Amino acid sequence: MSDASFIGQVNEAGNAGLDAAYGQGLTGSREARPADYFALLKPRVMSLVVFTGLVGMVLAPGSLHPVLAITALLCIAIGAGASGAINMWYDADIDAVMSRTQSRPIPQGRITKDEALGFGCVLSVGSVLVMGLGVNWVAAAILALTIGFYVFIYTMWLKRRTPQNIVIGGAAGAFPPMIGWAAVTGDLSLLPLLLFAIIFMWTPPHFWALALYRSDDYARAGVPMLPVVAGERETRRQILLYSLLLVPITLSPWALGLAGPLYGGATAVLGAIFLGIAFRIWRATDYKSAKYMFGYSILYLFLLFALLLAERGLGWGA
Repeated sequence: MSDASFIGQVNEAGNAGLDAAYGQGLTGSREARPADYFALLKPRVMSLVVFTGLVGMVLAPGSLHPVLAITALLCIAIGAGASGAINMWYDADIDAVMSRTQSRPIPQGRITKDEALGFGCVLSVGSVLVMGLGVNWVAAAILALTIGFYVFIYTMWLKRRTPQNIVIGGAAGAFPPMIGWAAVTGDLSLLPLLLFAIIFMWTPPHFWALALYRSDDYARAGVPMLPVVAGERETRRQILLYSLLLVPITLSPWALGLAGPLYGGATAVLGAIFLGIAFRIWRATDYKSAKYMFGYSILYLFLLFALLLAERGLGWGA
């Protein structure tokens, strides 16, 4: 059976659940609170985005006035949050079906879809304009590309059509270090491109680990995540393959002389742990290792970027 026909069957299986979600009235019956609008911004995702953007900014040669640096970080945060709000607008139907997302403001009726869309669009345009007028237009252009990629390429095109949604769509989450770098320099260089590559390759094993133990949720909603379409065995294999590709890429800043010995040594140890978990997932028949991978992968990425920050503070980086 081809992927296309299987995806079609998956989507058909989810139709009843989607219809039920619409029938529950995604119209916003309760008065929205500030916390509901904040939830639309996906703050947990935003925090990692802002951190990686900050690292790109700190590593960039030159300096930026503190006010402009704060402005740039706020624009990155608001742009990321705006993408999340538009994503929740578009995915309100499947959010209402999946247990992981049923508590979001739109499925709970606290915010209407139109309110979420308007909120996201205003923040998107505002963040790009402020970045361009206040910092520089190169950073603003990359921010606009990031928002557009997440909304149009990942959310609207890939997510419901292909099990490669996370592979290609992962680029959206990999742009922030480039934005931070460009905010300072007005251009790009090799190091921010390597940081992009690290996040890009990190994304599939991170999200496929989640998809492994949430596959029933995705199947019910008709989202063709890899475990739903290709099965658990293939997903476990892909997690291992992408992990084997990821670890050498994480070492490339050190290998190319763009990071120092602290980053190189610690990253090798952290990567060995990452690979160890990936091998456990490959050989496992339960979800314990996948759950561990999902949690560790977040810490892993944070520590990689924190090491680069630490080296810059110690004067050990390039």
